[in-house]
Amino acid sequence: MRDVTEALLELLRTGQAGALATVVRASGSTPQTAGARLLLQADGSSVGTVGGGAVERAVLEALHEAQRGRAAQLANFDLARDLGMCCGGSMQIFIEPIHATPRLWIFGAGHVARPTAALALSVGFEVVVVDEREELNSAERFPGCRREALDCASALGNAGICERDWLLIVTHDHQLDEETLRVALGHEPRYIGLVGSRRKVYRLIQRVAARQGSLDLRRVYAPVGLDLGALSPEEIAVSIVGEIIALRRDAKSAHHLRAVADPRLAELLAEGITRAWA
Repeated sequence: MRDVTEALLELLRTGQAGALATVVRASGSTPQTAGARLLLQADGSSVGTVGGGAVERAVLEALHEAQRGRAAQLANFDLARDLGMCCGGSMQIFIEPIHATPRLWIFGAGHVARPTAALALSVGFEVVVVDEREELNSAERFPGCRREALDCASALGNAGICERDWLLIVTHDHQLDEETLRVALGHEPRYIGLVGSRRKVYRLIQRVAARQGSLDLRRVYAPVGLDLGALSPEEIAVSIVGEIIALRRDAKSAHHLRAVADPRLAELLAEGITRAWA
């Protein structure tokens, strides 16, 4: 039988959402003692047990709610009175959502990357900076970050990108931006942000589309950031991290710079170069 700890570590490693129930107190006649755990996995299956029967059904229902975004809670069950179980004891069970720490990959170690990395760290992201230029991609410039002195495509190919990952493309070279975007579109991160003007964005999309055919741009945000009128690298960092927070928290009112309504993009869509930009 699979161990709860092993399954929990796998859930965190793959960046999927789940929920965990832990018996924190049991008194009287109960089917499990303190420390028993039940993990709801991303696919709806479960590992472990808090006792089976009616209490487990009630806890599984609460776990599904936690997986869908409900806050952690401490649930109290009188097994006889609340659930009609013959045990007669009571259990206190802590139910919590499980989400892997979000990970921001910053491709490029230039002047925008530095404040963006610092701000992302401060709001709870694990940050990985990818740039072959070791004189820029240094511990002094990016304290607290993981640093990869690789080309962007190689870093993406070995990263195991999944829903926990947010990608920001802010390199020093248009061809490198293009190659990074091309490789990124072959994965399924939560977000791909591309720094640049609308003209640059369209040219990159056209070139990548010419190489690969139709593209799914639903996760691409370009130009990147919220519409704050940002000018300095520090202000641009606020715009970028603000956009990421807005998407992570599902803020409907955020005003993105993303070029959705530009008529040139509509022409691209009409030509069938892209499937979606929504």
